[in-house]
Amino acid sequence: MSELKLVIFDMDGTLMDSQAFILLAMERAFQTAGHALPDQSEVMATIGLSLQHVVARLLPELDADENRRMAKHYEQTFLDLRAELGGEVKTPLYPGARAALERLRGVDEVLMGVATGNSRRGLDHAYATHGISHFFTTSQTADTNRSKPHPSMLHQAMADTGVEAGRAVMIGDTEFDMEMGRAAGFATIGVSWGYHPVSRLGAADLIINGFGELDAALNEIWKG
Repeated sequence: MSELKLVIFDMDGTLMDSQAFILLAMERAFQTAGHALPDQSEVMATIGLSLQHVVARLLPELDADENRRMAKHYEQTFLDLRAELGGEVKTPLYPGARAALERLRGVDEVLMGVATGNSRRGLDHAYATHGISHFFTTSQTADTNRSKPHPSMLHQAMADTGVEAGRAVMIGDTEFDMEMGRAAGFATIGVSWGYHPVSRLGAADLIINGFGELDAALNEIWKG
């Protein structure tokens, strides 16, 4: 068998379209906690970071204990809303995502994983909602790793799979994903349909505009 390769996906904004849901959950969490809601652009700029980093950017006046409480409050609000409204409808997979995962699963030397700023509870719920956990050999969350763009998640993914950085690719929609990938020595593929504009994905080796372009992009990175 050929040498193993590793493909790590971000979740929100890359595999799953949760923008409207994130904004709704943020609005409810801020309102019930008695905080003024930031502009949508400010919220979107933080997607990809761990929750405590998000809160620190949006509510810099909070002390450490208040920050942790607000992060937990948002996480619970998000999960409650998903149970209330239905995750599969409100946070659908992007077009072509499942087919792309199926194609890669059929390649013997390719392992896949997820690196997300979401919590383990949130990621497990997303996996269950869409029935996709079986695609991934390694799943890294903010619960046990440092926030993006620190490369902690990718270091652990390499430890889990035994794949070296030179055979690994990070795929994401934010500058945090691209910076994390570069910091870990991964090749990077940015997606144009996510939450950061392409102009912020300067650390990407390649940009794709749909999952139909993913196979060719990976072949380009791995050729030779």
